[in-house]
Amino acid sequence: MAKEFRFGVGLQAARRPKSVQDWAQRMEGAGFDVAHMADHLYTTAPFPMLTALALATERLRVGTFVLNAGFYRPALLTREVTSLRDLSGGRFDVGLGAGYVKEEFEQAELPFPTAGQRVSWLGHVIEHLNEHAADVPILVAGNGDKLLTIAAQRADIIGLTGGGPITAESDPLADRIAFVKAAAGDRFDQLELNLSIIAMPSDDSGVPDLSIARRFLPGLSDEEMLLTPTVLSGSTADIVDRVRELRDTYGVTYITVQQQHAEAFAKVIAALR
Repeated sequence: MAKEFRFGVGLQAARRPKSVQDWAQRMEGAGFDVAHMADHLYTTAPFPMLTALALATERLRVGTFVLNAGFYRPALLTREVTSLRDLSGGRFDVGLGAGYVKEEFEQAELPFPTAGQRVSWLGHVIEHLNEHAADVPILVAGNGDKLLTIAAQRADIIGLTGGGPITAESDPLADRIAFVKAAAGDRFDQLELNLSIIAMPSDDSGVPDLSIARRFLPGLSDEEMLLTPTVLSGSTADIVDRVRELRDTYGVTYITVQQQHAEAFAKVIAALR
């Protein structure tokens, strides 16, 4: 039997309490299951903001998407995680990544470790959370073999980046999921597979705004971007069909969108439920 869908939406930046609370309540009413915050310097800090979102809602879960594990000591992060878990009534998912922006490490006056060292530290952080905050679901997002191995063996939710275009000759998403399945072994069926959408139509044109996709998928033409799983195009009915295909073909049941896509994607959620 197919797993139930979950849908998330990312809040990019906001600071006024009333506007934050109103937004959270609208997202809850629109059918979203989770509201996310990213973790970047010189913007809104995730934990205070997620606390405000949780306190303004009844059903909506909140989550980080994703914390830069390199910014945190495990015990101090666990204190933040368990505090938000309690304040939200258990409605918190902690999302983690290894960190990749060298400039942010420099701005935080932290050394920028090698990729292997960053992934190793991520594993150390997850191990501590597994021991001291075992009831908080962990999402790990990334694409590399070492990171996905840790995620498959220790996390609850796998955040897939989608990779390049899906063609008759190549399917990077299927390849990454097969890798996760092999690394997870018997626990694969308990994992939730997530895909974060970076572009979709925000009006009735059916044409997605590819500005974010161009930043995250450098080197691809616009036509190639439209073939990647993190870009949705077409009518609401077309996108509904595509989301069902992601579940039926790949087992992806957790879809997240950006703040600017929320209104358009709410129509997709209504059709799927």
